[in-house]
Parts: sequence; structure tokens; C-alpha cells
Amino acid sequence: MMAIVMTILAGLVTLIWVSRHIQLELERRNGFELTEDYPCPAGEIGKISVLIAAKDEQANIAPCIESLLMQDYPNLEIIVCNDRSDDATGEIIHKFAAEDSRIRAIDVAELPPGWKGKNHAMHLASQLATGEYLLCIDADCKQLSPRSLSVAMQLMADRQAGLLCLLPNLEMKGFWENVVQPVGSGILMVWFDPKKVNNPRKPHAYANGAFMLFRRDVYDAIGGHEALRDVMQEDMAIAGLVKQRQLGLIVARSNGLYSVRMYTTFAQTIQGWTRIFFGSFPSLTRLTISLTLILMVGLFPYLAAAMGLSLGEGDNLWRVCGYLGVATVVLQLTLMAGFYRLIRVRWELFWTYPLGVLLTAWTIFQAMLKHIPGAKITWKGTAYSQR
Repeated sequence: MMAIVMTILAGLVTLIWVSRHIQLELERRNGFELTEDYPCPAGEIGKISVLIAAKDEQANIAPCIESLLMQDYPNLEIIVCNDRSDDATGEIIHKFAAEDSRIRAIDVAELPPGWKGKNHAMHLASQLATGEYLLCIDADCKQLSPRSLSVAMQLMADRQAGLLCLLPNLEMKGFWENVVQPVGSGILMVWFDPKKVNNPRKPHAYANGAFMLFRRDVYDAIGGHEALRDVMQEDMAIAGLVKQRQLGLIVARSNGLYSVRMYTTFAQTIQGWTRIFFGSFPSLTRLTISLTLILMVGLFPYLAAAMGLSLGEGDNLWRVCGYLGVATVVLQLTLMAGFYRLIRVRWELFWTYPLGVLLTAWTIFQAMLKHIPGAKITWKGTAYSQR
């Protein structure tokens, strides 16, 4: 009986990886990717107000602002909120503001009751914005091309978007970043396929807060960050509101436009992805399904191969199970090598995928524990109660 169950499961997992190979090839051939070669607006579309919340970002805020000042988009203002920083972030921001009239600096000393994360800082920045378009970006983002904003504005006009979210080039220097983040990103892409997100008839909604370009009227229509004051994963909540109201949500991959290094240490990576999964999958049911699927699809082939080959002598069914397991491992690792190339991370680390699965499964489990009453989520040194 055990051999029958294991062989059937091994066959199903094999089919899943075959289908993923087909999906990856279709994306590689036909998938859209915004680059600096995309046509720029023939004339000015409207003023952009760039909104940045910076908390303890002294290592990142200067490159972030400098890359924005290099943009070729002609009508631009940059509003940077120093959000309770304990380092030199505020001094750096004010120095830029004193040297360039396009930059405005705000200082926040305290987080008012009822607000979480960067929502308060972004709300204050939006109140000062005078543009017809609002671009919310993270302080650790760096524009790689002077045409980033111009091509984004043209794509927004072409797609008639109310909110355009561009996915970044991930900058990953450390070993653990390269092990965990591609696996975590892959899980999000399974649940939030951009084709479904961009389809107004589908309920799927997703956004990455690193680059969210709004029409101002759309931002105001959903209530802005003020409407989400007590939400930690505000980007996903914003995407949900835009999608529900049929205001035009578009998500697109980008290449060579901007980069972000999300985490620099192992601890930051685990803590950060725990927060991401908790915010992306607010129901315990989805987290449980995600944990089950990643263990089944990611690690079961190794178990099937080991048991099938060790018990296969004289038993054809176990032998088939072992061969299916080996074939699935090959399919799995070759696909991950291709996926790592697609998202432009260190593809030669594809062999670490099983380790990445284990660590990602741990972060999902940690996210599940955040549903316990009284559990807290930590962001930028502040712990927030979720229940």
C-alpha cells in the first residue's frame, strides 16, 4: 500500500514540475519586461511627486536620492520623511534638501497611536505632494537608469493604469540572501501570477512597495495610507483596494531600471520573509496550504528517490517511485537554474534550492505563529501587535 501511495504522489509532483518548466519557458519567450529601451513620453504627462519614508537608512538614502536626481523626467519633486531615525538619516536628507529645491524634508519624532510601519510617514509626505502622480518607493531602492521614471510613466499611460507596480532587480550579495529569497519570491509568483493580477476579471491582487506609481486621484479614492494606518503589509492591502474598485492595477517585471537589496544578514532575511508571508497571506488557511505545498513539491522528490531506490530491488513499484523521484529532482534543479537566471540572481546556486525550501518553510511556520493572539511583528526595530 505504501508503495502505491508513494508512487502516485511522486507521479503527481513530477507533473507539477513539468508544468512549471512549460510555464517558465512561456514566460521566458513571451513575458513582458520593462527596460530603459521602452518608448518615453513624447511630452510631459504630469508632475510626479516621489514619496520616501526613511527610518535608519543612513547607508541607503543618499544613493536613493542621487539616483532620483539623475532622472530625465522633467517635472519631479521628491518628498523624504525622516521617520524616527536614530542614525544620520535626517542629516543626510536635510543636506540634500538644502542643495536642491526639488527635495523637501520632513521629520517625524513619534508614531501616533493606531499607526503601524511606514504608513504615517507616507501619509504625511502625500499631504505635501503637489503632483498629479505619486511614486512611493523604498529608501533602499536605487534607480539604475536615468529613464526609469520616464518609461514607467509611458507604460502607465499605455496600460491605462491607476497603480503601476514595477518589480525590482534583486541585489543579493550574501549567501543566505541567494538561498532564501528566490524561493520566497517563487512562492509569491505562484499565488500572485502577474497575468492574473493584471486581469481585471481575476481577484488576484499584488504589489511590491518598492515601486508603486499612482495616479493621484486613484490614491485619494482608496483613502491613501491613512486608510491603512493599522496595516503592516500596506502594499498588498493597497493592491487589494485598487483591484476591488477596478481602478487599474498593473504589475510588471523590470530589468535595469532599479534595484533593491532587501536584507543583508541571515537574521534579517528570516525575519523579513516572516513578515512578508504574514502580510501576503493573512489567513491561516493560505499559510498552511503554502507550507504543505512547498514541503511536498520541494522536498518530497528526494524522499521518493531515496525510498524508491533503496526498496526497489525486487519490487517494480518502488523502483518506479525511485525513478520518478530522481527525474523530478533533475526537473526541479534545472528549472530553478532557469528561474534564477530569469530573475537575475546567482544561478550557480540553484543546487541550494532544497536548503532554501527548508528555510522558507520555517519562515512560513513563523508567520503562522503570528496568528496567535498577542504575537508581534517587528519592523525597523518596532514591535507591533497583530491581534
